[in-house]
Amino acid sequence: MLVVVKFGGTSVADVGRIKNVARKAAAKKDAGYDVVVISSAMAGITDQLIGYLKEISKNYSLREYDQLVSTGETANVPLITQALLELGYSAESFTGVQAGIKTNDTHSKARITAIDTERIKRALGEGKICVVAGFQGFSPASGNITTLGRGGSDTTAVALAAALKADLCEIYTDVDGVYTADPRVVRDARKLAVISHEEMLELASLGAKVLMPRCVEFGMNFNVDIMVLSSLEDKPGTLVTSKELNAGELRRKGIFTEEKMEKMVVRGVASDKNQAKITLRDLPDRPGIAAEIFTRLAGANVNVDMIIQNIAKDGRANISFTVPKTELNTALNTVNTFAADVPGVSAEADEDIAKVSIVGVGMLSHVGVASTMFQTLSNHGINILMISTSEIKISCVIDEKFTELAVRVLHDIFINGLGQR
Repeated sequence: MLVVVKFGGTSVADVGRIKNVARKAAAKKDAGYDVVVISSAMAGITDQLIGYLKEISKNYSLREYDQLVSTGETANVPLITQALLELGYSAESFTGVQAGIKTNDTHSKARITAIDTERIKRALGEGKICVVAGFQGFSPASGNITTLGRGGSDTTAVALAAALKADLCEIYTDVDGVYTADPRVVRDARKLAVISHEEMLELASLGAKVLMPRCVEFGMNFNVDIMVLSSLEDKPGTLVTSKELNAGELRRKGIFTEEKMEKMVVRGVASDKNQAKITLRDLPDRPGIAAEIFTRLAGANVNVDMIIQNIAKDGRANISFTVPKTELNTALNTVNTFAADVPGVSAEADEDIAKVSIVGVGMLSHVGVASTMFQTLSNHGINILMISTSEIKISCVIDEKFTELAVRVLHDIFINGLGQR
């Protein structure tokens, strides 16, 4: 039996918490598991390092960025390992390079391409607890250290769990599971005992910050069960799985859920304020114009989310789309360059927006969910600027000032029962 356990920045924020992490890993070993520990950097360290870099240069090298920020995780794993050694356990620390985590050559948001698990497996075979630095890997093409983007330690954990064919990947964080909404916004948000990979992937991509989308995607693609747990409290967590589990099976696994919660059409409400809207006005209405715009944005590594094009009038049309605020400057530079090449086209941006979404596989077989959502927002004076849907989610772009209100009223309707059918 093999378990991969990942600890976030708040879980390893000081020596006391590092010792607590070591005790948790040791308890897993005592329970008969082979154990691989993935660690983030101490809380605040990565931001501090980035702050130093920006003081030196606003236009810093992304290669040097990766070299710098990877040291946060690299510094933590020997500390956890030494704490395990002090407890009398055999343990060994690994950087991303030593753990065989190979990536492409995209600095600051690299993607894992392969993992050579030979060294980790050898250490596990020797009875060692392996402690691996999250968030980092290396590009075989260049030999450079790379990082996986913020929250990349979650991705490291699930990817290693997949590569090692682990029985479970446990993500320890400062919350005790996945909730129906952010408890800081909705006081009566409820913890979910179990949620599907598909639902969790949607929630993560729509603003829920418990798990990063890429780690959930790995879990879904490689059928890795993920348990979200608190590192500070001994409480039941949330199981993220693609397996069909009924209430009896869940209880046998020590996971308890209410029958009403199992039958909910909507499983969660999420919001994301890290959104900006760009509108290109007076575009020539001809084939290929949209392809040219979004090919340029893709070439600049801009992640585009929602896209709306209006009906053309007098041979001209408008296109609006959303991007993360962190990528707004890059996106604007790209579309302004495009606009300069096409007479009459102009670009404008709006940063005062947010996206609010509802998610649930039950929406596949229930009618009226969209109309209930739109009517609820309308009843509270919240105007919808853009709409996007999939089989299991509906997202609306609204004015940012209404974000918390929108989350609360949608949670009341869909989670507390008024909108369930």
